[in-house]
Amino acid sequence: MANEIEGLSFEQKHGKSRVRVGKIWRKEDGSHFFVEWNVNISLLSDCLPAYVRDDNSDIVATDTMKNTVYAKAKECSEVLSVEEFAIELGKHFTTLYPQVTTAIINIVEKPWERVSVGGQPHQHGFKLGSEKHTAEAIVKKSGAVRLTSGVEGLAVLKTTQSGFEGFVRDKYTALPETRERMLATEVSASWKYVFESLPNIPVKSPYFTEKYLDVKKVMLETFFGPPKEGVYSASVQSTLYQMARAVLSRFPDVASIQLRMPNLHFLPVNLPNKDSPTIVKFNDDVFTPTDEPHGTIEASLSRSWSRM
Repeated sequence: MANEIEGLSFEQKHGKSRVRVGKIWRKEDGSHFFVEWNVNISLLSDCLPAYVRDDNSDIVATDTMKNTVYAKAKECSEVLSVEEFAIELGKHFTTLYPQVTTAIINIVEKPWERVSVGGQPHQHGFKLGSEKHTAEAIVKKSGAVRLTSGVEGLAVLKTTQSGFEGFVRDKYTALPETRERMLATEVSASWKYVFESLPNIPVKSPYFTEKYLDVKKVMLETFFGPPKEGVYSASVQSTLYQMARAVLSRFPDVASIQLRMPNLHFLPVNLPNKDSPTIVKFNDDVFTPTDEPHGTIEASLSRSWSRM
């Protein structure tokens, strides 16, 4: 938060980062549910004397924040989503401490997935998946809230139905135009919900877990298209926009979405020989995978009223 000190503007916040916690819920039927969270906390608080007068009486120790994560996880008797846990932490810090005006809680959920053995879901066995579920809750003492969910590391690839033509060409351009190439990317997306106060947050569990799965499903369906014929991508930019538009069209409780989609290149390997001296681009079956350097495409799409 901002303060005036001797004619200067001073802003500060403090917190605890990378607090790792695992939580097991044991059901009456013998099945277990497991999550692993990496929690980051930032508090905006009225603790100026600690900076300018060596007075720590208003400081919430970062070690206390770490211990709070474990204590609040212990209190959770029912399975809850990463979004719900972020909100619980934000409410705790802004309610318990008078000097804390805002709590910013960022959590990354590690993708532990239940395994199946012999076609049956295992009651207590899990394997590590790929993409990560993220959440950010910004909770103010007034009860105002801004809640964001997201996914990181969603790697997708299609071997056809992609091209890139008509782009700017100059003396530095070597890239050929094509209507036939592979398209691979690693999607990072975050979407902000319309809820603006704690009383408006849905309390029906597993609301946010289902929403996360549904948003991810819509993005994948848009990227790939129908199972047999697929859908043509004129550029990563075009596909990104269609994915963002599909999410806002399907989910009225999402106010905005931001996507970042770097190119993961698969460069055709074409070795000319005496029988075939011509190198054919983009239509062979052997490739060199590379992601350095890579193009980075990112954009956000918001409902008009959410930008006001």
